[in-house]
Amino acid sequence: MAKITAESRELFEKKSVAYKNEIKEIMKREKTTLDSISKDKTGVGYKKLQLVEDMIYISTIYIAISNLSMEILAVRSEESLNEGRKTLYKAIIYLEEVVTNIIDAPYSDFEKNLEEIAETPVEKRYYLIRKLGLAIRLIMDAYGDNTKWKWSFVELNGRYTTVAKNVLDMNKAMKDYFDGRAEDHDVSVYYIRLLKKLLSKSADGYRERYELSTRRADDMRLGINYLIAYRRLLIVMGEKDEAEEIKKKIQVWKEKMEQDSKKQKDAK
Repeated sequence: MAKITAESRELFEKKSVAYKNEIKEIMKREKTTLDSISKDKTGVGYKKLQLVEDMIYISTIYIAISNLSMEILAVRSEESLNEGRKTLYKAIIYLEEVVTNIIDAPYSDFEKNLEEIAETPVEKRYYLIRKLGLAIRLIMDAYGDNTKWKWSFVELNGRYTTVAKNVLDMNKAMKDYFDGRAEDHDVSVYYIRLLKKLLSKSADGYRERYELSTRRADDMRLGINYLIAYRRLLIVMGEKDEAEEIKKKIQVWKEKMEQDSKKQKDAK
């Protein structure tokens, strides 16, 4: 790797100033919004959705700073990427505060939480979730394949999957999904397809982390929970054959976890 000169470092700092100033302005707006929430509880859900939008945007600015570092200094900015990753966690936390972080439960268990954002159209929810997913993908790609954060991204993606599921008004979405004449039919179909993909991917991600990294039973349990949530969605959709296959998969995973636990105890 070529030595970074003082001139190139100075050029990078000069060109990154505008990005950093924009981040500062958005962070000031975040503080103002949080102060408003602490004083006035009306419209909290909508305010937090806006905070999610802001955090996603900040993460893309941090990615831009890292790209600028690659262009000028020929190295990515780990500091910027770390801040971008933390900002995406903040975005997810804001969503969790509105729609909960429940992985698997009957829709009725968190239906009341969605009353706070009842006026938010399904299309807007869908595009917000897609933007968040894209930002996560961009951060992961910017880090590269050999990053030390590889296995932590399993959690980031899992929590993203959970809020993606919980922010959707499932009752309305299912009605629109099965009604080809409904105004929101197409976006509901796209959203449900996305959820199926995310739930399956998150389950496999935790199973892989269990097998190749942690060997912790709680990772396997989380993988199973995402499978259970996936099966619940399939049942609501009337996809009985696929739901039965997932049921069998859940049983296999549970047996695997129990066998591994027994081996660990026997080895002690």
